[in-house]
Amino acid sequence: MILAFDTSSSACTAAVFDGDGNCLSSSDEIIGRGHSERLVPLLEQLLDGRRPDHILVGIGPGSFTGIRVGVAAAHGLAIGWNASVSGISSLALIAAGSGSDGAVAAAVLGGHGEIFIQQFDGATSEPIGALINSSPADAAHSISAPLVLGSGAAALVAARGSGKAREAWPSARHALLVPEALRSLDPRPLYARAPDAKAAAA
Repeated sequence: MILAFDTSSSACTAAVFDGDGNCLSSSDEIIGRGHSERLVPLLEQLLDGRRPDHILVGIGPGSFTGIRVGVAAAHGLAIGWNASVSGISSLALIAAGSGSDGAVAAAVLGGHGEIFIQQFDGATSEPIGALINSSPADAAHSISAPLVLGSGAAALVAARGSGKAREAWPSARHALLVPEALRSLDPRPLYARAPDAKAAAA
């Protein structure tokens, strides 16, 4: 059994899959903040006493705090359940729910007016471009996908002056649609840029 969850965005999303890859239960809640309080009760509800053998956790990029909550929970639960754990790209998780056969881009808001963005093949969710962290204006020169998904989609489409923006969040029920290479990542936060907080000088 596989448990997948992602807390890198305003969504707190989780899903449980059986050994054949069938989704047994899932939940997508747009909560904004408070993932640390909501995640464990949500997982208990979905698992209903079942114990997964493997955990897939969204590693970002996205909210620094949300990513840390999810990754820490995954490691703690893995120890308690003697389960394996791997990371899944949060941007690929967004792209996997596009429903498109063409090129799509997943874009999420970052700090300082920047966005995290990457292009994917909508049919396979395979990446067709590198992960970019830049301003929407700079990203507009390198992102050609006509459909852009995510919290940063509107900003990119506005800067580019073309394409369709669709607000979207990662959904764990699409986890097994993500290519193996993007759901067998090191289960550590993928921040894509340095956190704003700095260590105090000695």
